[in-house]
Amino acid sequence: MIVTGYAAGRTHRLAPGEKEVNRVLGVGRAPVEHGFAHLKNWRILTKLRADPARATQLLRALLVLTNLEVAH
Repeated sequence: MIVTGYAAGRTHRLAPGEKEVNRVLGVGRAPVEHGFAHLKNWRILTKLRADPARATQLLRALLVLTNLEVAH
C-alpha cells in the first residue's frame, strides 16, 4: 500500500488535520530519502548487476556503513 499526503489546490486549502498528516509523513519519509541520497555516493551501485537477494544484502551493508560514516 502506498500512502501519499494531501495536496492543496488553487481553491482547496488544507485543513489542519491534513497538514498534520503531511507533516507526519514527511518526518517518516525524510530518513529514507536521506539514506537513498547517501547510497548514490557509492559508485559501485552504478555497475551492480546481481541477483535481487544479493543486491539487497549489499545495499543493507552499504547503508550500515553509510550510517556509521554520517554519524561520525
